Amino acid sequence: MTTSQRAEQLAAALVAALKAADDLHDPRIEQALLRVPRHVFLPELPLEQAYANDAIPLKRDSAGNVTSSVSQPAMIVQMLEQLALEPGQNVLEIGTATGYNAALMQYLVGDAGRVTSVELELDLIERAQRSLQRVQMNGDVTVVQADGANGYAPRAAYDRIIATAGVWDVPPAWERQLKPKGILVTPIWLEAVQVSAAFRFDEDGTLISDHNLPCWFVRMRGGEAGPELTARVGNSSLELISTEIRRIDGAALQSLMEDWVEINYLDMPLQFWKLFGGFLPYLTLNTPPDATLAYFGVNDETAPFGIKGAGFALLMSGSACFISFTEGGGAHCFGSADAFLTAQDFLNQWRTGGEPGIEGLRMRLLPPGERFTPPRQGKLFPRRHHTLHAWYG
Repeated sequence: MTTSQRAEQLAAALVAALKAADDLHDPRIEQALLRVPRHVFLPELPLEQAYANDAIPLKRDSAGNVTSSVSQPAMIVQMLEQLALEPGQNVLEIGTATGYNAALMQYLVGDAGRVTSVELELDLIERAQRSLQRVQMNGDVTVVQADGANGYAPRAAYDRIIATAGVWDVPPAWERQLKPKGILVTPIWLEAVQVSAAFRFDEDGTLISDHNLPCWFVRMRGGEAGPELTARVGNSSLELISTEIRRIDGAALQSLMEDWVEINYLDMPLQFWKLFGGFLPYLTLNTPPDATLAYFGVNDETAPFGIKGAGFALLMSGSACFISFTEGGGAHCFGSADAFLTAQDFLNQWRTGGEPGIEGLRMRLLPPGERFTPPRQGKLFPRRHHTLHAWYG
């Protein structure tokens, strides 16, 4: 069997798996996945790994943190469905990486459409251009070295804009360069979780999204990177990420966690997607004022303070609980039981309310400089250019 034949076989298997998992619904996107060879954009990987339903790290910084990656195919498909591309459209992508996503979009908009992709890193641009040349799309996709926060005015206005990095706020340039009936798809931070939002202009001119997905992307760099969101607990490999990271006293937390740990279990066993796409977004919108919510991750096997993998932490004065995504509701608890009991109380509320999922989440970007009364529903998140209002519809 030739390499091309094996690649076609693996692409078909990937498509079948995505459809079986209910991630892929659009026949045109299915055809794009079959026609654009993913392995050409990942030449350093074995074919089986190139077509696996996994995210692929491309670059890391000096501390070992991933700064660029190829998204998981399931996430690519879901965001393309949010984008709702049509033939002939003009598309802007923020974050080229390998160029694979740009190639899929060029296939979807066709010969009459055009895709412009903006990337900070020159070596990634050169890599993407080589791969696009191999699939005969180098003349169709325009790759530009620039700060993605500025968009790309020379080819505006755009029917669609998509970002493949987590943003703190939507840069004004993206709003200016989006057509009145356009769609802007971007991952955006809500405390300890990222949400892939599909923003459209509402009648009042604000951007609103009623189609949102849980996601996890590397943070956007450049002029609109936003404040620091990450802290480590002491010198350990335990990393906390939150838009409220400034509220966390690292030294006090380390002292608390070095004293004592107790393993407790929420009274409802929760699998990954129930936590990540259900309870965590609910808790984000309802975190009490005296608590801080953070994502946590451990990137090695040292298990600092007994904690492994990833999940979310609820932190209160003299109390902390770390709830893993993979331990079915297991929680490492430190200090008093307040944080764990608070998490359990909100779990009960979430369950009583019918276990709302992220599909019911709504978000609106309100203009800066205005005073807002506390909303009857949801929560306000102050940002640099907007106030982000998130609620359940």
